[in-house]
Amino acid sequence: MDLPLPATALQPAAEAPPPVLLTPPPGARVAMVVASAHSGRLYPPAFVAAARLDRLALRRSEDSFVDELFAAAPSVGAPLLAATFPRAYCDANREPWELDPAMFEEALPTWVNTGSARVGAGLGTIARVVASGETIYRDKLRFAEAETRIATLWQPFHDALRGQIEETRRQFGACLLVDCHSMPGGSMAPRASADIVLGDAHGTACAPRVVRLVEQLLAGEGFSVRRNDPYAGGYITRHSGRPREGVHVLQVEINRGLYMDEARIEKLPGFAAVRARLSALLGGIAAALPALELARL
Repeated sequence: MDLPLPATALQPAAEAPPPVLLTPPPGARVAMVVASAHSGRLYPPAFVAAARLDRLALRRSEDSFVDELFAAAPSVGAPLLAATFPRAYCDANREPWELDPAMFEEALPTWVNTGSARVGAGLGTIARVVASGETIYRDKLRFAEAETRIATLWQPFHDALRGQIEETRRQFGACLLVDCHSMPGGSMAPRASADIVLGDAHGTACAPRVVRLVEQLLAGEGFSVRRNDPYAGGYITRHSGRPREGVHVLQVEINRGLYMDEARIEKLPGFAAVRARLSALLGGIAAALPALELARL
């Protein structure tokens, strides 16, 4: 399987960007992969033109700058995958065919999942609303548009992710996927929240000792941590996490109030300090992986 170009091989802006950037480690690998599915910020002009919202409003759905917060992954031996396409355009942390029939001109095929809670909330694979609840589109879409986005964006992201997981598992017998996201903070938070929420799908996606290690490392960096409340893990965590087969997935949700101005979508002065603490987290996980013996969990 051909994997996407590494981040260092980006072409000039006139050429279509790859749907996912893969930055491999420059040296020896560890049994870990780091991914950011929602930090993409390349908005197709036709999408912006079709939206009833301005670009800033569309960006409310992003996990802005999360790929940068975890940019140290390759330096500790873990490949970093980051989607370049925005979540409001195509959500890689959903099933491939979670679609709202009210969004489309024609009837959807019967095999499309139209009844999930995420679809009901307007946040399917092709979202109806941004995270703040505002409707994205002026007009209805053709189903062919959804097919194109899923084939050219969703599928390549998951092909690359699966390829890196399997390559890591072949080399080490097991793999830990750190599934990186961000959550609203401050006045935008649905309720008082921790600095970090770890999601292991209530113990089904990742071995408990791995979660405990990450909790301890985060606490050592001064972060307050919750587990599975209010985010237990999305499609990537629940679909990819198979501890009995040696694949452990832990979703990491970072409070945006720690590092960014959520209204302006700009980094705060303390961004670099938060990134340094998360880099230390990745280094701590990488150092502890051999003793964890993931393949035996």
